[in-house]
Amino acid sequence: MIVVYLGLGSNQGDREENLGKALTSLSQGVNLEQISSIYETEPVGYTEQPLFLNLVCRVTTDFPPGELLHLVKDIEMGMGRIPSFPDAPRLIDIDILFYGNEIIDFPDLTIPHPRLAERAFVLIPLSEIVLDMVHPKLGMSIAKLANNVAGRDGVRKWKSHEASIFRGKF
Repeated sequence: MIVVYLGLGSNQGDREENLGKALTSLSQGVNLEQISSIYETEPVGYTEQPLFLNLVCRVTTDFPPGELLHLVKDIEMGMGRIPSFPDAPRLIDIDILFYGNEIIDFPDLTIPHPRLAERAFVLIPLSEIVLDMVHPKLGMSIAKLANNVAGRDGVRKWKSHEASIFRGKF
């Protein structure tokens, strides 16, 4: 089994319910081990859209990277995500952030996620569940990346709701 970190986000419809449905679907294919709190975050890139809810989870799986990508894309499409332009609004987005300590550069999959170090909405929830892990390409800890990332002020814990509310659904 390999340890994988996934980032989830939603800014359309019932954002919290979308995250819960995605976690439930993920738990059918991988071992869901830990979930961060939920954070409400400012959109990045295309800013003329609703706020996001984001979280990060740690899973273990035997799926090779390509099969894991297929699983998360199937979940996104099954929930009604329609491919659009980069940084567009979305019902659900599931990104593979890390796949163990592997560095993967396939045409359709890059791990670690190529923009992870620039995204406060990923690093802050990620640092909640793993601090000492070192980014295999950058050689920096998640804690250091999270402390130094721009945009931290646009990431706020979601009104006392935490992803732990989903744990009873698995």
